This record gives sequence, structure tokens and C-alpha cells, in this order.
Amino acid sequence: MRFSSPLVEATLLRRYKRFLADVILPDGSAITVSVPNTGSMLGLTAPGSRVFLSHSDDPKRKYAYRLEIVEADGTLVGINTGMPNRIAEEAIRAGLVGDLAEYVTLKREQRYGERSRIDLLLEDPERKTVYAEVKNVHFMRTYGLAEFPDTATARGTRHLQELARMCADGHRAIMIYVIQRGDCDRFRLCKDLDARYAAAFRIASDAGVEACAIKCQITPEAIIADCTIDILA
Repeated sequence: MRFSSPLVEATLLRRYKRFLADVILPDGSAITVSVPNTGSMLGLTAPGSRVFLSHSDDPKRKYAYRLEIVEADGTLVGINTGMPNRIAEEAIRAGLVGDLAEYVTLKREQRYGERSRIDLLLEDPERKTVYAEVKNVHFMRTYGLAEFPDTATARGTRHLQELARMCADGHRAIMIYVIQRGDCDRFRLCKDLDARYAAAFRIASDAGVEACAIKCQITPEAIIADCTIDILA
């Protein structure tokens, strides 16, 4: 996933109200930017951090700049939760996610289950339909170990339950964890921050839901799916 235009480097002052941050641009001016991430962004909001912003001339946008990347722990971390679906699709087409590259069609944001939308739906007349749910990962406490979630996520638990029901109905289902940082070579569920999610994952796995963790390489020019990494029990 390549950015459509060069990102602008800035310095983070603070993140607040989830969707906003104040930054200082290279010319010394302070501005407010949008933050496309509803999560806690634990470990990624230290004042003084180097950040990278995208810019838009769209007059409908309240804030012209949007936070895309934060430098933390000596590496660049993608924080835009709107990117993982695109990254996962590119990873699938590149053959990084099992046999999914062989499917004839791939559709985005399709309604399914009781009140959900599946991130990616793959169909092929010769294979079972695949329901793929994508999650953004950027939390790290132990060097090299990515974790999800970084806060309790009832919505994430519901998604696992929906995927398990798809398996019960005879389809395939897979959780794709997109790790928007390049310094992790292992992944595990963050049980201490959301035990209910971890329990739902175990139940979903027993029901046949597959799982895949993809590490990305991050630069101010692009966020590229690199390889799959081990998921620890």
C-alpha cells in the first residue's frame, strides 16, 4: 500500500478525544490533525514523538492533515486503522495467506451474520466461500512480540463469534492480524487486557476459524505486507 503523496514529518504534542492530535510542523506552526484510530494506541502517543502526516485538499474534510505513522521503540508504526484491509488484500493477492490467492473473486465490506460486515469475502465455484476478518495490530510490550488487542474489544469478540457461525454453516473463516510495524517476529493475544476476546478466539479456533498474522514493512512512502509470523498460544 503506497501513499498517494509524500507524507509530512511533524512532532507530536498530544493525542486527545481519540480522533484528534496536536502536532508541530517543520516550519514551527502548531496544527490539529485527525487520528484515524479509535483504539487506545497504547505506547504510541508520547509527546515529542516523530510522526508522519498525509495531506488532503478535500474541502469537505475538517482537518487537512491526518496522522498515519508514529515513530516508537525505534521503529515506524502505522496507526491508520483504515489501512489493514487494503494491506490484507495485497497480502492475499501476493500469496501470503494460504491458498486465498487462488480464489476467483474478492469482495470488500459485505454484510453477513446478524449485524456485521465482513472485511473480505472470497468466492470460487470450486471452493468453500471464505469470510476474512482483518484486525489492526500495533501494540508491543516485549521486543519482537506483537499483541492484540491493546484494550477490551467487545466488537472484536462478536466478530469471532460470527466467524465461528460461518464455519458451522459449512464455510471457511479466517482472522487476519495485520501488524503495522516491522520489528515483531511473533504474535499473541493479549489475554491480560481482554480475557473474553482470548476465550472467544479459542472457541472460534475449535470451531474451525483459521488465523494468520502478517508483519509489515513501514516507510514514509509505503506500508507493505512482508511475511507471515508465528502465532503463539
